[in-house]
Amino acid sequence: MASDRLRQYRNKKIVILDSSAIIMLFEFSIDLEDEITRLVGKHHTIVPKPVFNELEFLSEHGTGKKKIFAKASLKLIERYDIVDVSSNNADDGVFLLAEQTNGVAVTNDKDLKKRLKEISLPVIFLRSKKRLVME
Repeated sequence: MASDRLRQYRNKKIVILDSSAIIMLFEFSIDLEDEITRLVGKHHTIVPKPVFNELEFLSEHGTGKKKIFAKASLKLIERYDIVDVSSNNADDGVFLLAEQTNGVAVTNDKDLKKRLKEISLPVIFLRSKKRLVME
């Protein structure tokens, strides 16, 4: 189970990236590591396997900037752990991992933000197209 494997990071906050958040980094030139460290301190960043799959699909079948950003996103997330979850849907994968690890999700998806807030989990998102904030 993903949460069993992630127990080794119990002294750090688990941060879960959504595809919308990863792509946003390239659209708005956000320094992800600096911003997350500013907001949560010590952390370990993970990416659910369905998010990786979604970015892979966009890098192959997307068009224009979305395709370019997806390819760049795949390079960026090579430094993070890709974690299997019991869902093929990216949003559900982020939600499940955040719930299992009591982690912080990074997303700009309004529906996912709402679901996470309903169970009182923190969410990091882009504000004013220039910085990340946490609620």
